[in-house]
Amino acid sequence: MPDAVDRLTPLGLMLLALLHEDDMHAYEMVRLLRERKADRLVALTHGTIYHTVARLERQGLIAEVGTDRDGNRPERTTYTLTEAGADMMIAWVRRELPAIDRPDRFRVALAESHNLDRGEVVALLSERRDALAASLGAHRQARDHAIERGSYPQFWIEVHRETALLSADVAWLDEAVEYIRRPDTVWGVTDLAPTDRYLAQREAARA
Repeated sequence: MPDAVDRLTPLGLMLLALLHEDDMHAYEMVRLLRERKADRLVALTHGTIYHTVARLERQGLIAEVGTDRDGNRPERTTYTLTEAGADMMIAWVRRELPAIDRPDRFRVALAESHNLDRGEVVALLSERRDALAASLGAHRQARDHAIERGSYPQFWIEVHRETALLSADVAWLDEAVEYIRRPDTVWGVTDLAPTDRYLAQREAARA
């Protein structure tokens, strides 16, 4: 499983997460990802998405469940998430949420963290928070020690920036964990009642 998780790209993870919502064809995946502005997290082109869909199918993470044709449009293949694909999606998010050395992957894992139980997400984000807090302490100690030894502050401006970013990240994680813990916070696909906007997105993507 670890080697397979390494081969799963952020885009592949997002496609598995889409199929966790429902079966759909690749064109529908493209439309939904663009509607949800997923290009802020991964590069979206028809070519990369169709290529990734084909790779996920070869790996047994998704499977064909039917085809349809609407008028003169090309035939469309509908895919479903396999048990292996669901396991892979969960394993990827579990690995990336607490990791502090892959920020781009963390953003994708965070966006799809609702696919995990809220208690597990709280634990993983708390683990990340502790690792960042340790890094923050090390940065502050190194900075203060260097200044005490007479190093000019301008040589440590990048460390000042990193210290500020780490401090903000730790503060945000404290807030996020408390938010997820709240019983009135909607969490997970099963807790989410489809809104009119969500249903309209799905119909538009299927058209």
